[in-house]
Amino acid sequence: VQLQAFGGGVVQAGGSLRLSCVASGGTFSSYHMGWFRQAPGKAREFVGGVNWSGGSTYFAESVKGRFTISRDNAKNTVYLQMNSLTPEDTAVYYCGGRRGNYPVASRCCYQHSDYTYWGQGTLVTVSS
Repeated sequence: VQLQAFGGGVVQAGGSLRLSCVASGGTFSSYHMGWFRQAPGKAREFVGGVNWSGGSTYFAESVKGRFTISRDNAKNTVYLQMNSLTPEDTAVYYCGGRRGNYPVASRCCYQHSDYTYWGQGTLVTVSS
């Protein structure tokens, strides 16, 4: 399974950006998907996740209420919609995937090691 994340760029504080992660080579609809980010000099941190159907999502406290996750299984794609961005959101964003059906998404997978497949990352820079 290969994941490819794209959609990063430079945005002003308060702005919005949508990232996409496209999967190939597997059965995307059976994957639990997560988004992580890594700022310069910091560890990779969990941002949010979504279950196989898209019906359940969960987020880190730092982005809750500002970010949303959705998925389109017909397009093998998961999205991270980021609103009200701040300079603290500047990071390389990664999508991760793992097999598993979790009706309640928050019962799975907050750690980097929980995910099997990873995309290459896309850089988001928020200017003040």
